[in-house]
Amino acid sequence: MTEAIKKTEIDEFLQQEFERAGYGGVDITNTPLGTHVVVYTMRPGLVIGRGGETIKNLAKTLEEKFKMPNPQISVAEIEIPELNARIVASRITSALKRGVHFRRAGFWALNQIMEAGALGVEIVISGKLRTDRSRYEKFRSGYLPKSGDAARKYMRKAVLPVQLKPGTLGVRVQIMPPDAKFPDQVQIIEETTEEAMKKTEKETAEAKE
Repeated sequence: MTEAIKKTEIDEFLQQEFERAGYGGVDITNTPLGTHVVVYTMRPGLVIGRGGETIKNLAKTLEEKFKMPNPQISVAEIEIPELNARIVASRITSALKRGVHFRRAGFWALNQIMEAGALGVEIVISGKLRTDRSRYEKFRSGYLPKSGDAARKYMRKAVLPVQLKPGTLGVRVQIMPPDAKFPDQVQIIEETTEEAMKKTEKETAEAKE
């Protein structure tokens, strides 16, 4: 089993295990002392458990089921859920399960993300949306580059399936967060009046010397 496949399986397991905790993804890093695992969630307490019992059981499962050497788990709280692609995708799938129309779910999520300060977002809901033929609906707003360094470095992505009566739908969310930097951006630093006066006085004094 490759590392990529193993991480995908662990990610899917954690999604099922901690969906109620607002699971938002996982980072896995191999170290000389073992494996460092960071679980991102809206409700850290549900992942940690009373007396740390839940997180201890998780470490045991990762070690035994997924053959992870000496897992060291830490939990990070997600401060702005609307900027986490996994959580947004999970919210959309939950809405679809409740019978919310896919367009309403898509536009609702789009507005939530942009109001949270995202630079851009794209949501794609695909599958049997209205007829027997598969199709997709795309919801897009803001600036969202599909390639380049900014897309690779900053883009937050998530894909989740959802099983409905007509069939399986796929929900893909891509978010460009507020802190993303682009090569074509030019930052202009404005001096305060006091700073400008001090600079002028210094230059005048140097000119007299």
